[in-house]
Amino acid sequence: MTRRKSNTVKIGNISIGGDSPIAVQSMTFTKTSDKESTLSQIRSLELAGCDIVRFSVPDEESANSISYLKEHSHIPLVADIHFNYRLALLAAQQGIDKIRINPGNIGGEDRVKAVADICRQKNIPIRIGVNGGSLEKHILEKYGAPTPEALFESAMYHVKLLEKFDFYDIIVSIKSSNVADTVAANRIFASETSYPIHLGVTEAGTERMGIIKSSAGIGALLIDGIGDTLRVSLTDAVEKEVAAGRDLLKSLGLRGGVNIVSCPTCARTNINVIEIANKLHELLDNCEKEIKVAVMGCAVNGPGEAKDADIGIAGGNGDALLFKRGEIIGKIPEHDVIETLMAEIEKM
Repeated sequence: MTRRKSNTVKIGNISIGGDSPIAVQSMTFTKTSDKESTLSQIRSLELAGCDIVRFSVPDEESANSISYLKEHSHIPLVADIHFNYRLALLAAQQGIDKIRINPGNIGGEDRVKAVADICRQKNIPIRIGVNGGSLEKHILEKYGAPTPEALFESAMYHVKLLEKFDFYDIIVSIKSSNVADTVAANRIFASETSYPIHLGVTEAGTERMGIIKSSAGIGALLIDGIGDTLRVSLTDAVEKEVAAGRDLLKSLGLRGGVNIVSCPTCARTNINVIEIANKLHELLDNCEKEIKVAVMGCAVNGPGEAKDADIGIAGGNGDALLFKRGEIIGKIPEHDVIETLMAEIEKM
């Protein structure tokens, strides 16, 4: 797939947009004013493979935590701010890497200019976040509902406020809980601008439905070549958001790592494919080797269907054929399958 040409924006020590890898984001749910709890969650996200972490800054105490969090973590940090432009100024002074704010809801243009000026001086990008549930009154009155066109117009309303003060270091997210509206609005924005796009489906729900909705919406846009960073929003542990985001990118060939393919099993299966596949996924989750591993239930869909796998097994009667790139290289007992595969992968 061909990626959309977008501007490159620097966030701390990583870049998004242009030819940069698509970054995975998540957001802490601790009270940001509780520095130690927030730092613990930031570190947990970093260990899970998160590229950028965002946290809410609802008050001055939270803003004053930023320098401490910056000092003790190694991942780019984003301050999520609503309404109070002074918190944005304070976050910039504290050394934040990016600010999420909607210029249209922080007051007069003098306040927008103040935020744009300090962010330009300190090379801090601004992410504009448009949500279907919080569109401006004049736009809702015009369209009657948060349609894709309304979402796009809201995004451009905020963009133009920043451009008015010569600020262009902008990332935009356009999200709705309606997957189709999210996709349509982002397609319009992508066709009309070159600003980097942060992908997501807002209020996606708990783990199962959240991953399904996010995969449908974010996946459709990624296949179009649209998107420079993403967050899979889940009402669940934040580390699961990171895992889902990384797996989504991996499934589309947009991120390296082990790709495990496995069959859904049927009456021909005589080994525990489900247990083997789940264990391998756990063991290889953070392996950076760009290889394809197959766990197949029988000879029907074994070395034949999975012949392009770098390594794999096809179940027999209490044992399994071990194959590499379609060529059978041995037979192993079922109880040795995982250990043998891991040993072979270690050599690759």
